[in-house]
Amino acid sequence: MPFKHVLRRVRLRDLLEGAVVAIAFLLYFAVRGSVVDRPAEAFDNALNVIEVQRTLGFFWEPDMQDWILDNLFLVQAANIVYFWLHFPLIIAFGTYLYIRDRHRYTIVRDAFLASGAISLIVYVLYPVAPPRLLPDLAQELQRPLAEDLAVFVDTMQKYLGYAYQSQETGAFVNPYAAMPSLHFGWDFLLGLGLIWIFRRPWAIALGIALPVMQVLAITVTANHFFLDAFAGMIVSLMGIPIAIAMQEWVYPPLSRFVRARFGNLLDRELSEVG
Repeated sequence: MPFKHVLRRVRLRDLLEGAVVAIAFLLYFAVRGSVVDRPAEAFDNALNVIEVQRTLGFFWEPDMQDWILDNLFLVQAANIVYFWLHFPLIIAFGTYLYIRDRHRYTIVRDAFLASGAISLIVYVLYPVAPPRLLPDLAQELQRPLAEDLAVFVDTMQKYLGYAYQSQETGAFVNPYAAMPSLHFGWDFLLGLGLIWIFRRPWAIALGIALPVMQVLAITVTANHFFLDAFAGMIVSLMGIPIAIAMQEWVYPPLSRFVRARFGNLLDRELSEVG
């Protein structure tokens, strides 16, 4: 195949991927804009989540954070897991699949995007403040707060020097996206993806370890509740059958449409999507 055709093919696929990412970010910012001015609702919903956990007997987050706050090593380990064992690993894994196996890359990508789309709907309908924001929101809204809820510490800000609500990052972060936790849900999907793609002992061990470490990290750093993690797992699992359905019912007719309308060049390119 002539080199210029190779370049054209790469560019078409890359443009398609770029468009998908751009649409996802536009949707995210649209959702962020719709919830950022609803702190009272997010505060009340967080208290509802806590009440459900109390009723079910597993509101352990304040005690868990209290156990590690005096141990700088454990605090920083949780911060590092929360920050570095999420998007950096997802990007690395996605890049590897994009280069090595476009078909399975697309299945994994669609599972992530579908679960993300479902989560965006939940964020609009049910904004939830993370534990770390409860003390500040209680003061801002002049609301009473139980003693065990007033002790949450933003460990990322205090010990790592990074705050999601800071001026530098606040414009890019939805402050009330605690439920569901895609931080856990997407690490759960990442673990499943590693096991599915590599099917070796190290991949199985890493695929199990990642979500286990992440569920501990998101709770002891006061970024999520356990119920958020459970919801994140459910939403992420919902993304898998949607991704499979895309392979069966969306991409084949899409390829036929492209073949009929735009000829072989774009047809070959889009057929790789499925």
